[in-house]
Amino acid sequence: MNILFADEHILVIDKPAGIPVLPDGWEKDAPYLVKLLEGEFGKVFIVHRLDKTTSGVMVFARTAEAHRSLNMQFENHEAEKVYHAIVEGNPNWNEKVAKFPLRADVGKKHRTAVDDKRGKPSETRFRILKRYQAGTLVEAKPMTGRTHQIRVHAYALGHPLVGDVLYGGSETDLIQRPALHAHSLTFTHPAAGERLTFRAEAPEDFVSALERLGVGNDNPNMVSFAR
Repeated sequence: MNILFADEHILVIDKPAGIPVLPDGWEKDAPYLVKLLEGEFGKVFIVHRLDKTTSGVMVFARTAEAHRSLNMQFENHEAEKVYHAIVEGNPNWNEKVAKFPLRADVGKKHRTAVDDKRGKPSETRFRILKRYQAGTLVEAKPMTGRTHQIRVHAYALGHPLVGDVLYGGSETDLIQRPALHAHSLTFTHPAAGERLTFRAEAPEDFVSALERLGVGNDNPNMVSFAR
C-alpha cells in the first residue's frame, strides 16, 4: 500500500480495495490493514473506517493523544471527506443533497436501509463531475458517518453505484466492486495544529471503468448493465 504521510503522531495511507481494516468475520485468518500497519509501524489507533471494497485515503493515530484529537474532529464534523463514485445512469441534476434517515444492520445481509421512522439523520452532498455514455462520475461528501451511507443514498436517489449489487446495482464486468474511492481527506494535525489535505489517485480498476464508460456506441466494448 502507498504511505502518503507518516510522523510520530499520525499515519496517512492510500488503502487498496479488497483488504479489510479489521479481521473479516468470514475470513478470520486473512490479512487485514491494522495488522499489516502495526507490523511495520507499531501500535496504530483506528480513527475512521473504509469498507473492505473501498479504496483511498485513511488516517490512523499513532498515540492516544492524537487518537483523541482526531476522534473529536470526526465526531464534530471538522474533518472533511470527499469521495469519487461512479453511478449508473445519468442524473437529472448537477448537485443534490440526500437526507434519507438510515438504519444499519438490517436483515440477513446486514444492509443499511432508509428508515424514516427509526433511521438516524444522514446527509450526503453529491455533485456531478463528468457524464459518460452509460454512467456518471460524481463527487460525494458525507456530512454524517453512517455505515454504507454513500452507497445507500446513491441507491435511494435512483442511481446505485456501478458494481454495487448489494444496493441495487446491476451485474456488470465493468468493475468487480462498488465503484467508490476515498479521494481526499482534510483534518487538523493533532500536534502541529496545521490544516492538512491528503489525496489519493483513483486506482487502476476505477480508472479502467471510467475509460470503458467513455467509449462510443459503435465500439464492441461499450458497457451496458443487465438488470
